[in-house]
Amino acid sequence: MAVSDVVDIQSENLIILGIDPGLNNTGYGVISVCGDEVTLVEAGVVKTNPRDEMASRLNEIYCGLGSVIREFNPELMAVEDLYSHFGHPKTAIIMGHARAMVFLQSAQCGVPIETYAATKVKSALTGNGRASKEQMQLMVKTRLKLDRVPKPADAADALAVALCHWHTHFQLQKTAMF
Repeated sequence: MAVSDVVDIQSENLIILGIDPGLNNTGYGVISVCGDEVTLVEAGVVKTNPRDEMASRLNEIYCGLGSVIREFNPELMAVEDLYSHFGHPKTAIIMGHARAMVFLQSAQCGVPIETYAATKVKSALTGNGRASKEQMQLMVKTRLKLDRVPKPADAADALAVALCHWHTHFQLQKTAMF
């Protein structure tokens, strides 16, 4: 079943949880969508202690995301695809561990999840798949009608992923209706 089959975003309030996974800071952004109106519900980070063992840090991410999911009860989740340069394979492996906690929570809570390439997120928000971090943050601020750019950057990135998810599925449903 496709995500667009699960929820009709035109007729009801929809909660989307965007995730920017990281071992030190996993950003999350919760948005509420009702038709064309998109509003910020909450954004923040699940922080881990770099001095803790890997298992403890992964547990912290897992439990922290579980708390966010239980509090906001999202209908959909979105996470950025894993991207790594060949020169940094260890980074990709570490990021994969953090992403695994996101996918495990998604599965255990029964929340559908989709992934998006960084270029897709940038393109959905700015029209440019190579947009700078500053451009992305400005578009998040603008789209959510905020007074300032969300901080920390991990939370802003998670909101960008959530907005990409909404934009992608909103456009697909809107196109399918015509």
